Amino acid sequence: MSAKSGMLKAAGLIMVAMIISRILGYARDMVIYSEFGQNRLTDAYNAAFSIPDFLYLLLVGGALSSAFIPVFSSYLANNREEEAWEVASTVFNIIILLVLVGIILGYIFTPQLIYLLVPGFSPETAGLAVKLTRIMFIQVIFMALSGMSMGVLNSHQHFFAPAMGSILYNLGIILVGLILSRNYGITGFSIGVVAGSILNFVIQIPALLKKGLHYKLSINVYHPGVRRMAVLILPILISLSVTQLNLFVTQNLASNLFPGSVAALKTAYRLMHLPIGIFAVAIAVAVFPSMSSFVARGEMGQFRRSVSLGLRSIVFLNLPAAAGFIALGEPLIRLLFEHGKFTPQATQATAHALLFYSFGIFAYASLHVLNRSFYAIQDTRTPMFVGLLSITANIFLSYTLVKVMNHVGLALAYSLAGMFNMMLLVYFLRRKTGPMGGKLMMTSFVKSLVASLVMGAVVFATAEYTEQIVDLSFKWAQGLQVGLAVGVGIAVYTLLVIVLKIDEARTVLEVARKRFRRQ
Repeated sequence: MSAKSGMLKAAGLIMVAMIISRILGYARDMVIYSEFGQNRLTDAYNAAFSIPDFLYLLLVGGALSSAFIPVFSSYLANNREEEAWEVASTVFNIIILLVLVGIILGYIFTPQLIYLLVPGFSPETAGLAVKLTRIMFIQVIFMALSGMSMGVLNSHQHFFAPAMGSILYNLGIILVGLILSRNYGITGFSIGVVAGSILNFVIQIPALLKKGLHYKLSINVYHPGVRRMAVLILPILISLSVTQLNLFVTQNLASNLFPGSVAALKTAYRLMHLPIGIFAVAIAVAVFPSMSSFVARGEMGQFRRSVSLGLRSIVFLNLPAAAGFIALGEPLIRLLFEHGKFTPQATQATAHALLFYSFGIFAYASLHVLNRSFYAIQDTRTPMFVGLLSITANIFLSYTLVKVMNHVGLALAYSLAGMFNMMLLVYFLRRKTGPMGGKLMMTSFVKSLVASLVMGAVVFATAEYTEQIVDLSFKWAQGLQVGLAVGVGIAVYTLLVIVLKIDEARTVLEVARKRFRRQ
């Protein structure tokens, strides 16, 4: 199987799993908001994710996997599997120790950390956030195990089990949360988060065993591979923390706004990341091991072609998604969430945030490939430097725009910071690795943008027309409005892709064929 063929097959598998996982993720949010509404209660629930998520990101998450995969893959590419497992065992043991220490410290200082993150919360809301945060700390242990497992399996070009783990994670939250919420309220969903994280790890164990797991209860900090990872991981940590730190800024400022602001921004943020999670993450995760292998073998031409293909495919898929959210934000949120205690006012607040978040979708999608491109060539300082600049820009823009635009100013600041981050990374990557077909990428971007703008206008007109002829107080009518607009949008975009001869469509179709055809 060729490198491109393998990458496309892997991307197709991950996309399917991501679609299912995201659907379950939004089903989870629908259940929670229908049951509890969008208010200080759900503000506390959303805030409770912040510290455990950051601890996971700090010690495992993208930082460890992005440093681990290039080192681990380089040993596998050079047929040094025993050394690869020695490195993996040492890193695993160190990470588990650090996670346990982090959880203990986080548990002790949870009240202070919650106050720092959401100073605008009342004592009652802050107290609930502290309680939920302490429950969610348990998930960090199992997410750390899952993160390490995913790094090993992806290095072996195995993507199925980690992809299934993300599905079971959301499924566990929904099922356990629904059962326990009857007696424990929203606390039941925090316990569900822990249950989902356990399922996420357990599903990967059989695949690890099949790959010949050679775990050793040892810590060899002097191994060259471990030392190389230690050098790589700190800059990676800082650069990949940009998104989380930017969200901390948003959450801090939103806690001082009207009740439900944190939840509205979090809901819009999750919707924004729907196309990013399905398309960008799938492509980036699939291409990263191949890029690392190309670099290990000195095949830089193949590396540049992989980067270009990844970026062009991501833009082709995410620009129309952004245009669709801009055109269809309010009808979509009304359909998904406006029932139970989720009010029309909550719909409008979330839709307005989604509008401004959508401007940054293509930028944040591109970052998944761009950051990994630097990690593949084991340059971690450039993304770190650019990430710090991006955080600075987001802080300045957030404090400036929130004064004049309320919560939507925070969404716009986040999007602008992402664009700034993307443009700087593209500039520095080209300087470091040479031309990557910039003319081809720009042509593809312009064609996709034109097609997306036209499609967005047609989608908006379709939704407006449908609103005039049906009673939107019924869910079937809301579904008809959204479904018809989406169907028309897909048809229009497909037609424009053919007319404009956008080549990336072939790559996407090839991904679909390789995933769904009989082997």
